[in-house]
This record gives sequence, C-alpha cells and structure tokens, in this order.
Amino acid sequence: MSRKRAAGAVAVAAAAAALVAGCSGGSGSSPPTATPGGSVSQPTTGGSSPATPTQPTSGTTESNPAGDIPDSQAYVAYAPAQGRFTLKVPEGWGRNDSGTTVAFADKLNRIEVTAGTAATAPSVQQARAEVLPALQKQVPQFAAGTVSEVARPAGTAVLLTYQGDSAPDPVTGKVLRDACERYTFFKDGRQVVITLCGPVAADNKDPWRTVTDSFRWQ
Repeated sequence: MSRKRAAGAVAVAAAAAALVAGCSGGSGSSPPTATPGGSVSQPTTGGSSPATPTQPTSGTTESNPAGDIPDSQAYVAYAPAQGRFTLKVPEGWGRNDSGTTVAFADKLNRIEVTAGTAATAPSVQQARAEVLPALQKQVPQFAAGTVSEVARPAGTAVLLTYQGDSAPDPVTGKVLRDACERYTFFKDGRQVVITLCGPVAADNKDPWRTVTDSFRWQ
C-alpha cells in the first residue's frame, strides 16, 4: 500500500468516528427503554426527572344519623276540628287520627298530640308520681330521663324525657331505640300533651323546639 492510500484510509476512519460521536453524545439524552408490561419509558433530558401526576382528592362525604330531620324541613299549621289549639307540624308527614289523639309520622320520627281535660295543672311531682309509672307499663324497655318545667310561648309546660323501644318495623321487624320528649300544656281545665319521638342517635332538638314553640291556645 502506498503512503497516500494509507493516509487516505486513516482520514476516512477518523471522519466516521467523529460522526458517530456527534450523533450519540452531545445532548445528554438516553434512548427509550422498555418497562415490564410492554410500555415504554421516555428518556429524561437535562438531568431532571419527569413530574409525577397529582391524584385528585375527593371531599369527605357527610352523612347524618338515621332519623335526623333536615334543616330544610318545612312546617304547616295544624288545628283540630274543635279549634281549641294550633301548632306547626312537619310538612308532608303522614297523619293518623285516633279518638282524641292525632299522630304525625315520617320514617323513624313521630309526633303525637292528645287533647283532654284536667282538674288541676300538671306539676313535676304529679308527673313523677303518676305519669312515669303509666309510661313504664306502656313503653317497651322504658327508661326514665328527667322531669322539669319549661317555658314556651303558650306558657309553662311540664317536660318529661325518656327512652324506649320503638314498635317493630312492619316489613323488617327491626326495633329501634327511641328518645322521647313529652310536654304537657294546661289552661282553664284544658290539657294538651305533645309527645315527640325519634332515634336516640338523631339530633332533633331544633325541630322539636319549633313544634313546641309554635303551640298556641285558641
């Protein structure tokens, strides 16, 4: 081989090597690599790692205890045929009349209103001596709470609180533990007893107050 041909071969080899180096090295990139499962991970550039997508967070779902009467509940006026008193009851609840008692119910809650007469005004002592023993015989698994006098727009009422088992569900037979408030109003020989019951876990303090605050004598 002549010196010219040898020098030419060396020059060609050097040029080819330079071309390969320029294509593979200057950007700092690595070629795509296959990951398990057949997907391809893209190369990183500039030494930084790909951003991790942020997973959306779901808000906490609030649920009210069974029997809670919603704050949006509307109320309508009720008055017996005799027109001796009025009060507000939740709109849309079922109504059942039985003698001197009218009941309003919806799902797990119930309001009973009983009108009658009495020789004297009720008292805390009378409720403890007469009403509590009577309820103990009527209410399954009765447990007495407190007896007190409370002020309402219609006047002073005797309030008796207690717990007891509800009537069995006609479909499932399930029995719930109820918390009840029993108010006795009296005026001029007339007496009205308002009993409000719902599951012990429910917070119906405000709805029950709406009903008893609305009571008026006619």
